[in-house]
This record gives sequence, structure tokens and C-alpha cells, in this order.
Amino acid sequence: MVEKTEIRVAIVEDHDLYRELLTTSLAAIDGITVVGAYSGVAAAKDGLRPGEIDVALLDIELGDGNGVALGVTLRRADPHLGIVLLSARDMVELLLGLPEDIRRGWSYLSKTSVTSLDTLVNTIRATSKGETVLDPTLVARSVARRGTPVSTLTNRQFEILRMVARGLANQTIADELGIANNSVVNHLSAIYASLNIPEGQNARVSAVLEFLNDTARPVS
Repeated sequence: MVEKTEIRVAIVEDHDLYRELLTTSLAAIDGITVVGAYSGVAAAKDGLRPGEIDVALLDIELGDGNGVALGVTLRRADPHLGIVLLSARDMVELLLGLPEDIRRGWSYLSKTSVTSLDTLVNTIRATSKGETVLDPTLVARSVARRGTPVSTLTNRQFEILRMVARGLANQTIADELGIANNSVVNHLSAIYASLNIPEGQNARVSAVLEFLNDTARPVS
């Protein structure tokens, strides 16, 4: 998917102060336009039309309904819409229960992580391109479950898959690890092969969902 120069965002959050904070913070970012901010499911359904936005930021637990169900409804109406789910609790496994035909372009952040504007903006940009991003704090705590496909990866491959799960682009991964971009591409090809994922447009999303399915996040 071609990267958009201007990303149109809608926010659905029932806590007034938090909704205002998100709106004000994102409105100050070049390349992001906040099209609307809504207090709940009913207001969002009344105010949003297919094609008006590129990414929806949805609180999972809304006063008048469920953010995941709202996301499914919005996505069915607009197949290119990216969804970023927000929650105060660890509910990231909800991504695994999404219908397979609309799993691409769904991301998850804890509200604690959203205090980092860089994390939020990076997630919005990656999600607008159809990628799936997981909360970086949860990714950092993730360990592979024994006997799973992810557990067969080398330490370097697991490290790179973690970075993909955080929404980092290949060049950013290369820069952080001090390796060539081609090396990242080769590692990703090996990761896809180990996870039995066909290379192509949805490979990164499939790899991130496999990472989520095959890892545990011990409580510290």
C-alpha cells in the first residue's frame, strides 16, 4: 500500500479529558489531520462516513458499546480503513479473534504507551499502510512459548520479529541493529519460511499475528 502524505484520523474515546488530549496532540503533528472526535459508538456511527478517514483510534471499552465491534462495522464499510485499538488493560489477544478477511491493518496500544507521542504517531502511520502494530511494552515482555513456530527462530530472527511487531520499517530495523537493509530483508524471508508464511503483501501482518499467538507476556 502506498504511504499517504496526509493521514485523516478519527478518535472514539468516552473519557473527555483523554479524548481532548489525543485530539490536541495529534492535531499538532504534520501529516495528520483529526477529522473528528467522538464520545462513543452511537456518535461515531452518526458522524463518520466511509472514505472520510484513513485510521480510527478506538477505545475498546466505551460507555455505549464495544470498540472492537465498532471497528469491525467501520472496516466492513471501508476495507482500506486502519484501526488502532486502545485499552487501559492488556487485551491485545483480541486481535487474534478478528475475522480473517479483515485482520490486516489492525493495531493495539495500551493507554500507558500512548503517553509517548512518537509511539502513537508511528502506529498510526504504519496502520494506515495496512500493517499491524503491537504495544511496544507488551512486545518487550513477550517470550516464545515452547513448541511453537516462533520458538524455532534464532535469537536474531526473534529480535527482528519483535521490531516488526513494534511497527518499525526495514531501514529503521537495519539502523538500530547496525546491519544492512538487505540483511533485514534476508532475515525476514527466513522468518516467513520458518513460520510457513507466504511472502507477499500480508506477510508482515501474518508474522506479527503469529508472534502474538506464539508468545506469552509474564507479569513482572
